[in-house]
Amino acid sequence: MESLFRKTLIDWLSADPMLSANINVIAEESPIEGTPPIITIATSASTDWSTKSGPGREVRIALELVDRHDQNSAMAANVARIEQRIATLAPSQAGYRIVVTQFLRSRAEQRPRALRAVLLEYRFRLLDTSTE
Repeated sequence: MESLFRKTLIDWLSADPMLSANINVIAEESPIEGTPPIITIATSASTDWSTKSGPGREVRIALELVDRHDQNSAMAANVARIEQRIATLAPSQAGYRIVVTQFLRSRAEQRPRALRAVLLEYRFRLLDTSTE
């Protein structure tokens, strides 16, 4: 379920017109060559979240936005759009249902060569619907 959800999330972010216009790469893994701004899944992990009626997973995902800006306003606008896009991800998906979407924390840092990065961590609770 975790792999399927990771793909769903990246596809959902990639389908957004504003993010597509502002971001060069939106990918599951950090691209070998990609000019910022880019959005990638920095890390993910899942644990059992099954119920009496069926299997489930709690998936934690950290998305990383890396950009090269002197102004924080463009970075803030992209972060806000990512958050809004995640909040509107449809609960019913092929093979599972998203029961909980919860923002956990964010972290921002300045990196060498004028790069800035923001890490957004979320928790998603999913129930398997493939047997329904």
